Amino acid sequence: MEQMEDSPAGTGRRRGATLTLSLSMLLASLGTSIANIALPRLAEDFSAPFARVQGVVVAYLAALTVCVVLAGRLGDLYGLKRMQLSGLALFAAASLLSAVAPDLTLLMAARAAQGAGAAFLMTISMALMRETAGEARIGRAMGLLGTVSALGTALGPSLGGALIPLAGWRGIFWVQVPLALAALALAFATLPADGARGARRGASLFAVLERRLLPNLLVNIVVAAVMMTTLVVGPFYLGLALGLTPAWVGLVMSVGPVISILGGVPSGRLVDGWGAARVLSLGLALLAAGAFLLAVLPGFAGVAGYVAAIAVLTPGYQLFQAANNTAALADVAKDRRGLASGLLGLSRNIGLIAGASLMGAVFAAGVGTQDFAHADAAAITAGMRATFLLAAAMTAAAMALVFAGRFERAPGKA
Repeated sequence: MEQMEDSPAGTGRRRGATLTLSLSMLLASLGTSIANIALPRLAEDFSAPFARVQGVVVAYLAALTVCVVLAGRLGDLYGLKRMQLSGLALFAAASLLSAVAPDLTLLMAARAAQGAGAAFLMTISMALMRETAGEARIGRAMGLLGTVSALGTALGPSLGGALIPLAGWRGIFWVQVPLALAALALAFATLPADGARGARRGASLFAVLERRLLPNLLVNIVVAAVMMTTLVVGPFYLGLALGLTPAWVGLVMSVGPVISILGGVPSGRLVDGWGAARVLSLGLALLAAGAFLLAVLPGFAGVAGYVAAIAVLTPGYQLFQAANNTAALADVAKDRRGLASGLLGLSRNIGLIAGASLMGAVFAAGVGTQDFAHADAAAITAGMRATFLLAAAMTAAAMALVFAGRFERAPGKA
């Protein structure tokens, strides 16, 4: 599969492929967040405890995490387009099964299948975007995927909230079926054909890691953990320490996703113009500064301080994502890009899990109790300060890792 030429026909094919891959990424990220808002209705309809209906969300995320590397490996072995089509078909079928599931157990099984399909969409879309983008447009392509991913995650709760009163919880799955089928049709029509299967021999995991991908993966884990920490700790601080209503908490928490949506493509353009290494360093610097500001500013300025810190942190995340994905995939051979993309997805998911569990434990230790509802504002603020000071230190360590890698490669580059 070669990069598309810069002729008018090649440009048209590239735009069609970009549309297809963007819709695929949108579907995968939409599936991540759209079911959360339906959990109370599911608990009511199935007369199940909340801990059990959470399986509808956990099944999707678990399958997504487990399958990302497998999806990339299969893409390298059997062709990226074939695996993209397979992932879209699986996602569409699983969405349909979720919509008609008669009980909670089958719904969770269907959601696991949907998560497996999403793993193909996220992983193969990144590898295909690298394939089809011209060398001068790689950063923009990765930035666009970051924008679409943020859009899907942010759109999920609002779209689900609009559909549930009209069509019940099944509506949130019905709406994904035609979208997945449309993406499947577009993929048939717009994605470039795979090469001969016999000429393709997938690389081993060790061979991919040998190409200095490991630092990108480690830094990806740290950054994903920091970003998940904002989603875990933020609502407790805004609601319990500052006393905001749930509506206001949701409004303040939407600032980050909005900045992510607006910042993805400009971040990619900056990568193309400045180079991935510089933008990666800038992104990590902003992330470290934003985490430090989250530790200190809200204690002095309340909501305004929180928003100001998020306004520093989130652009850093988008710059990092565009630069890190570009750098990780830039020199990877074509027969290894699927596996490399899968490893990037796996490292991100590991970071999200670490942010939700380990950093959540740090927050609880800082508060001094697991019973947040009975903790006072000073304790919540102390827990948030401790958590984000640690996050800033982690990000600074990630910066050191990046600079060490650049120093190690510099003599060879020279």
